[in-house]
Amino acid sequence: MRVGEGAVAEDMVVADGLHRTYGSGQTAVHALRGVSFTVRRGELVALKGRSGSGKTTLLNLVGGLDAPDAGTVRIDGTDPAALGEEERLALRRDRIGFVFQSFGLIPILTAAENVGVPMRLRKVPAREREARVELLLSLVGLAGHAAQRPTELSGGQQQRVAIARALANRPLLLIADEPTGQLDADTGLAVMELLRAVVRSEHVTALVATHDPQLLTLADRVLELRDGVVTSDDARGTAPAAPDGSGGPGGVKTPSR
Repeated sequence: MRVGEGAVAEDMVVADGLHRTYGSGQTAVHALRGVSFTVRRGELVALKGRSGSGKTTLLNLVGGLDAPDAGTVRIDGTDPAALGEEERLALRRDRIGFVFQSFGLIPILTAAENVGVPMRLRKVPAREREARVELLLSLVGLAGHAAQRPTELSGGQQQRVAIARALANRPLLLIADEPTGQLDADTGLAVMELLRAVVRSEHVTALVATHDPQLLTLADRVLELRDGVVTSDDARGTAPAAPDGSGGPGGVKTPSR
């Protein structure tokens, strides 16, 4: 159920008391220990923390890829753990976009075909699908690479294709797990700048896990996880996107790198 039957909640993500443990007894790993936070619509929130701090586990719970042992998480007013499998699949397909460190592109498909896959799954008409693919590849700076396959693209270009694919079904929430982890520093910064730009232009809320201090400066807020607990919530002072999509004062341009 959505909040207020048609009303639009100010918060896109509401996590309350999330616990997740793997294993049992003396070998149990307590990945999350009572994590609570909210993400407002239009925010780009970064998760930071060392390996094993619980970042990926938290993203999996928010994205409906896993369920908490205790606590709740709501996405646009919906609790993924309370849904049946088909409804949960529909939630992930229609309202959540995923970007992974490993890109996850299908090698035999072109960039355009990779971006179009989520829309094929929704049976979007071909003309509408092709127009959306063209728009998204232009948005991520790859208009001239539509016919190239992943092996013909650089790592940064592959990640741009992955971002375009994540946006294909116009998700409300974008989840990215170390999206720059396989990229060099300059390319990683360009990809993070791109994520920030598309959050503004596509009116998307984003939750991004990263360990790079330089990339954290581009977020609206930074949540720090240590041993499965949120230890800080740092507002960077950047406003969410303006209602007209301009990105607030001065607007936001898609980076050319």
